[in-house]
Amino acid sequence: MNENFDCQIEYLNSSVTTLKGIGPKKAKLFEKLGIKTVWDLVYYFPSSYDDRREVKRICDCVPGELCCIKVRAAKPIVERRLKQKLSLFLLYATDGHDTIVIKWFSAPFSKPKIYSGRIYTVYGLMNSQNGRKEFDLRYIEESLEPKFTEKIVPIYRATNGLSSKQIAEIVSLAIKKVEYLSDCLPGEILKKYNFPGILDTVRIMHSPSDFDTLKTARDRLAFEELFVLSLALSKLKKRRGCKEGIAINTTNYLREYAQKLSFELTDGQKKAINDICADLKSGKPMNRLVQGDVGCGKTAVAAAALYALSKCGFQSAFMAPTEILANQHYATLKSILGDSVRIALLTSSVKNKKQILEKISNGECDIVVGTHALIQDKVNFSNLALCITDEQHRFGVNQRAVLSSKGKDTHILVMSATPIPRTLSLILYGDLDISVIKTMPKGRQTIDTFHIATSVRARAYGFAKNEISAGRQCYVVCPLVEDSEMIEASSVENIVEELRNTHLSGLRIECVHGKMKADEKERVMKAFKENEIDVLVSTTVIEVGVDVPNATVMLIENAERFGLSQLHQLRGRVGRGEHKSYCILVSDGTTDSCKERMKIMTQTSDGFLIAQKDLELRGSGQFFGTRQHGIPELKVANLFSDSHLLAEASQTARQIIDLDSELMFPEHSCLKGRIDALFDGFDSKNIFN
Repeated sequence: MNENFDCQIEYLNSSVTTLKGIGPKKAKLFEKLGIKTVWDLVYYFPSSYDDRREVKRICDCVPGELCCIKVRAAKPIVERRLKQKLSLFLLYATDGHDTIVIKWFSAPFSKPKIYSGRIYTVYGLMNSQNGRKEFDLRYIEESLEPKFTEKIVPIYRATNGLSSKQIAEIVSLAIKKVEYLSDCLPGEILKKYNFPGILDTVRIMHSPSDFDTLKTARDRLAFEELFVLSLALSKLKKRRGCKEGIAINTTNYLREYAQKLSFELTDGQKKAINDICADLKSGKPMNRLVQGDVGCGKTAVAAAALYALSKCGFQSAFMAPTEILANQHYATLKSILGDSVRIALLTSSVKNKKQILEKISNGECDIVVGTHALIQDKVNFSNLALCITDEQHRFGVNQRAVLSSKGKDTHILVMSATPIPRTLSLILYGDLDISVIKTMPKGRQTIDTFHIATSVRARAYGFAKNEISAGRQCYVVCPLVEDSEMIEASSVENIVEELRNTHLSGLRIECVHGKMKADEKERVMKAFKENEIDVLVSTTVIEVGVDVPNATVMLIENAERFGLSQLHQLRGRVGRGEHKSYCILVSDGTTDSCKERMKIMTQTSDGFLIAQKDLELRGSGQFFGTRQHGIPELKVANLFSDSHLLAEASQTARQIIDLDSELMFPEHSCLKGRIDALFDGFDSKNIFN
């Protein structure tokens, strides 16, 4: 058994070039798809399936239908040369009742060997030309041993030079030699959910006999992915819960903070602050996410924790994803906390950096606000107790861990203005306790949102000009920095030139985008904030955190090119002051998905509802990249459609961790190996210790 096992492991870990028909050139094509080894190939599952089981008679086929028919070739193939490198091929055939012409386009001299009188199964699209049926060929093979007809056919994501059919043939070849795969799901789980073993599951995924069996196999793989991730996060949370942290009683200082404010905290803010207070007092390291919609007042919650910790004699670090946002947080905290707390700003472009680093090291700074500059090796704290990261989805697990490692058993608070549906947060933030702020501060207004066609955008700019004449300011957001021959969309450069020469001529128009140097971006943003610019034309660099209360119009060009959550974040840049604000979505998008997004944006301002709809429309993979969280891309599972499996997987994972926290039971050894390899490429010491 051991010898066979070792041989199987050696075979699975071998290069795909060991398989017949794969040389160095084809191996490079497979590598483009992320396939280097036989193991990669075996676990490269189809993206979809074609049901070609039913073979119909010609008379039963409906024009516009993809179908299989079985025919006898009536005469040799006819080739009509259209261009130097393109021919039209015609095959006249009969099913014994009706005759039909089968046609396809291909390169000259690529004519397949079709013999008159032989029977073939063909798959393709039935069409009608002048009342006469014609068949657009997708695939043809002899009916004696069908491989890609008369069955459910797997469709693989392919690449130029490597077709789905070629991949299917190689996968079939590889799987024939696989006799054993290690199954990480314990036997009791397989039995509880009636799941097949892993080898049978893999074989079914590549060659299903029916769709019911396929669903069971797919559910088993999706459950496994979600279960392993949930298990890793449950294990992490359990370990952290066993750690001893700094017990800090902040109750009195948090009350003192509330009295300092010129506004009243909302119920949601008070609840979040109470959660933080309880965590700090518990003697266990806090790991809490505060999430809420744009403008719900998360910064005021963070300021409460920062103030209380400073009064208790501890240092805090507040990390933001951009210099613009770091500067803004710095200014906000200075405004709220005044001179009662020593606050420093640390970014890549800040001056007198050496002196700031010395003050941080000597404990002369209570709060340090910064960007990724905070996690550099030369940044040393004397008594760091709290780490806050803002817009958490823009940071990786590693970055959060590196920052917290600059103190001993530090408390961690992460914030996000991107509302996360509960199913997604179970994975992305499974290691965190969550506080949700749903109530908005008094005076926070609803932004009127409109969807218009490009044909009437001149009127929209006329409206913006009226707002500017009344003393207000305007954002214009474009999907591109500069023109592209590949993408048909507005660019910042073009829009700036157009507006200066037409709709908004005579106004102060500037632009900001990601290709600009940091100091230049800062200069433009500062000028806009100080009302020295009327119109700011930008890419999505202003999506998060930019706070200009005087801006009342957000006009988004080619709105169809943005996700729902991104549109909602952009909309949140206006409506931050006392003046009525507006969001105008310019789009001629005709797809159902685009129309649905525009409809949702104009009908609701509920960020949690929008996030859920975004997840439904775009899928979990694109909602925002999960890899940056230290979580590999899910190959099979979908966090929206598989929410029921996620709930089961999370519950089962917690039960196993409660029973065997370090996965030392023999039946959990494979699971332990999977989890140890889960964050390959990341600093697992920071993640799990």
